[in-house]
Order: sequence, then structure tokens, then C-alpha cells
Amino acid sequence: MRRLSLQWRITLMTALLVCVMCVLMNCLIGYSGMRYMDSIGSGISACGDIGDGAAASFDPDNRELDEELTIVVSNAQESFSTTNWLITIAVTLLGGVLAYFVSGRALRPLRAFASQVENVQPSNLADMKISEDVLPEFKQFSKSFNSMIDRLDEGFSAQRQFTGNAAHELRTPLALMQAQVELFSVEHPDVGSEEAAFLELLQEQTEKMSQMTKTLLEMSELRSVPCNDRIELAPMVEEVLADLAPLAEARKIALERNGDAQLIGSDTLVYRLVFNLVENAIRYSRPDTAVRVSTCEEGGRVILRVEDSGPGIPEQFKESIFQPFFRVDSSRSREYGGVGLGLSLVWEIAALHGGTVEVEASSEDGTIMRVELPVGEAVTTA
Repeated sequence: MRRLSLQWRITLMTALLVCVMCVLMNCLIGYSGMRYMDSIGSGISACGDIGDGAAASFDPDNRELDEELTIVVSNAQESFSTTNWLITIAVTLLGGVLAYFVSGRALRPLRAFASQVENVQPSNLADMKISEDVLPEFKQFSKSFNSMIDRLDEGFSAQRQFTGNAAHELRTPLALMQAQVELFSVEHPDVGSEEAAFLELLQEQTEKMSQMTKTLLEMSELRSVPCNDRIELAPMVEEVLADLAPLAEARKIALERNGDAQLIGSDTLVYRLVFNLVENAIRYSRPDTAVRVSTCEEGGRVILRVEDSGPGIPEQFKESIFQPFFRVDSSRSREYGGVGLGLSLVWEIAALHGGTVEVEASSEDGTIMRVELPVGEAVTTA
């Protein structure tokens, strides 16, 4: 019973109630009807056969029942009982069918609310509030839901503001530290091997922290970026591949592209989305393999796929990889220079554009990342 939907529960309970009421009415009406039939059959008698042209007469004092009349009354009782049970079954089925459709119509606002809840994202909380013009039973529910949305929006806003402020405050001292380390390395080229290794490690870590604060600052400012540019994906992907060609050549990775599509969005952010996915694919692909980028349009949505030849992503981590600072293998991430924010930024950009990003397929032979973005009303295709 717990696995049944609310509509089916209402339908079954209504059908059961109709069935019980019909059975009770059937029993009561059947008992009453048969009782009167027995009374009528026992109170009727007839004279013998008509003979010699004399009219038959009815004698009310004659209590001897006619056999044929008794059979007729008995057959009428059986037919009456059968008809009652057939009517009971028919009314129960009809009541169940009507209850299913009526309850479905009555639960339509609840389905609309469930559909609205499924579309709630951190980037569209302000648009997810329920209208005040609802049924009386949903008024308190809508008020509670809207209050929850307001609290979530305030919480996310405070989080973004804190992240932006922290990244902004860290950016300057990290830049100074990086400059000082580079200046010291230039002024002291004759330091020992241990000191040189220490300076190299310090320079590497400050560069990584600077990149991290830059990404955090970008993530905190995403909502302020306008998303009304007309974007041609084919030239953008070509530009991304050209920018990442030195990294691909160093790792002996071939870059391939096919397909084209158009959409409305932020040219800067979509470029960063594609850049992060391709860069991530290059870093984790095996040498002497290829990274493939394909774009197409399906049903008013732009589909972008980035395929690599890396070691794959375990099934239990396919959703966690989009969380900030999450790493499947921290030692491997350090080897490839990741900070755990690239895919998180991709997810934020896709959500800001009303799209999604997911791991479409992954195995030991490689991974396919799939991004789905709405085309936008202003775009017309041939």
C-alpha cells in the first residue's frame, strides 16, 4: 500500500466504500424483496382446471399452493438476487473508474507543485515560488514553501557573498607571495638543490591557490553576468582547442571536433564551460589518444559531448565530481594539477543557463561528459 500513489489510494478506498455500501443495500433489498415474494407466493392459490365452460373461481381460503406458481416465484427470486449482485459489481467498477479520474483532477495542483519542486535550482530560487491564488487546502502549504525558498535564497546569497569576499581578500596577498617567490628565485639562481626544490614547491602551491581564488571569485559573480549573447558553438570550440593545443601536444593528445549548434547565453561563461571540460579531458587522457568534442541540436536543446580516453569515473562518484573541491583520487589530482573546482564551475554555468551536465558514460576506456543547454528563443536555425 505504501508504494501506491495517492490517486490510487483514493481510488481503491472509494471503490471499497462503494462496494461495501452496494453489498449492504443488496442484502437489505434482497432480503426485503424475497420476503415479499414468499408472502405473495404463499398467499396465492388457484382453482383446478377450467372445465365444461365454467369460469374458474378464486378461493382465498384455499392454502394449497399451485406447483407451477411456486416455481415461477422461486425463479423470480433467483433472477432478482443475480441481478442485484450484477448491479453491485457494475456500480463498484463504475465508482472506481469515476473515483480515479475525479481524484486525478483533484490532485492536479499537487502534481503541478511536484513538477515545480523538481525544477528548483540554486540559480532560479526566486522564480520557483508558488502563486498565492491556490486552493484553500494549499494556502498554508504554499506559504511554508515560499518561506523555505526565501530562506534558501538568503542562505545561498550569503554563501556566494562570503565566497566572493574571501576570494577577493586572498587574491592580493597571494599575488604578492607569488611575486616575491619569483623575485627571490631570479635574484638567487645559485641556491642549493634542496632550497631550489623548496622554492619550486612554494611557487607551485601559490600558483594553485591563486587559481583557486580566481575560480571562487568567478563562481560568486556568475549571477551578475548577462546571458543574452548569440553563440556559435563551432567557432568557440575551435578557439578552445587552439588555446589548449600546447597542453595537448605536450601530453601527446589529438584534438577532434564535429558538429555545430547555436544558443543564447553568456559567451564568456560558455567558453569557460567548454574550456574546463576539454582541459579536464586532456589532463586525464592517456598519451597517444584523442579527445573528441561534438555538438548538435536535439528538440530545442543543444547537446555538447566531450569524450576522453582516461581511466574512467567510478559509478558512486558520477554525481559527486560536480561538488566543489571533490576529487576521486587526491594523489592523481595533485599529479595533474587540479584544484577540484573545474567541474563545479561547469555545473554552475550550466545551471545558470537552465541546463544540465552529467557523466553520460564512463568505463576503463574513457568518459563521455554530456552538457545539455536550452537553445533560446532568439536563435533561428536553417
